[in-house]
Amino acid sequence: MATATVGDERISQTSTLTKLMKRPEIGALVAAVVIFVFFAVTTEAFATASGASTWLRGASTIGIMAVAVALLMIGGEFDLSAGAMTGFTGLVVGVLTTEYGLNIWAAIFVSLALALMIGAINGILVMRTGLPSFIVTLGTFFVLQGIDLAGTKALIGQVAIQGMSNVPYYDQAKKIFGSSIDVNGSGAGGQIYASVFWWIGITAVATWVLLRTRTGNWIFAVGGQQTAARQIGVPVLKTKVGLFMTTAGAGWLVGMLLLFTTSTVQSNTGVGQEFIYIICAVVGGCLMTGGYGSAIGAAFGALIYGMVNQGIVYSGWDNNWLRAFLGVMLLGAVLLNEWVRKRAETAQ
Repeated sequence: MATATVGDERISQTSTLTKLMKRPEIGALVAAVVIFVFFAVTTEAFATASGASTWLRGASTIGIMAVAVALLMIGGEFDLSAGAMTGFTGLVVGVLTTEYGLNIWAAIFVSLALALMIGAINGILVMRTGLPSFIVTLGTFFVLQGIDLAGTKALIGQVAIQGMSNVPYYDQAKKIFGSSIDVNGSGAGGQIYASVFWWIGITAVATWVLLRTRTGNWIFAVGGQQTAARQIGVPVLKTKVGLFMTTAGAGWLVGMLLLFTTSTVQSNTGVGQEFIYIICAVVGGCLMTGGYGSAIGAAFGALIYGMVNQGIVYSGWDNNWLRAFLGVMLLGAVLLNEWVRKRAETAQ
């Protein structure tokens, strides 16, 4: 005699749509697809190999920083010095090699050590003083900007480093940070730059850390409820200092990618990009209050920025419309993220 299987009515069933809505990156993914289709249909060059190469290159460096900033935002903090860090690390390498003759690999590691030290100082100051990270890193931003401008000018008499391609072993570093692959094989455009592969790799590692490791659980915990996290044994200081060092390390990486792609670095490199990183992270599903977000979502947010930035150029619009778009995108993302989060929490 067959026995009928009766489901436990106490266990609620979650629909596939609800499961998707709970993913923070879904909104950014949908927006990226819509924007791609729009510009691909309305402009001729956007969807070509050459066009895609351009907006992918722009999105990649923004994306690396956006992913690191997303981790920090999930942990409940902000870093306004992230943009200035990219210029600072590039200038350190440029000055040490062109003016003081230091081996280029030694200069690269010196700049990395300085970046990580500054990130650690940011994290320790935030945790030990109780000051908002917004204020602490804003101060660091101005310090780095002053060093980039006044310090560089005092050392070399100008505010830019050029001629890096003549430095010994430059080509070795360029293979890692500034090389490209010609997908057309004709040299007429369509290169995939090293920064794109770094972007994909950083996003994959960050996603794995967030979703598959104990460190990821700590990040969500300190961002969602720091006091409770400390009470259950989460190393709050270690976690948050590590996150600030991560954004600083990402700033170093982007600095190297920019330096070895163009062989030049300006003292104002990266300045003003800080809010773009935050916008990309928010568009990707990160809440401003911490404890919720996605590395993949931040990568999609950067992709959206890269596509819109170049799509506006291909469409022949005024470039200033990009700023208006960023503002609308930020407000829309905040409202959408809040609505989706509440809808997912109440859905059965």
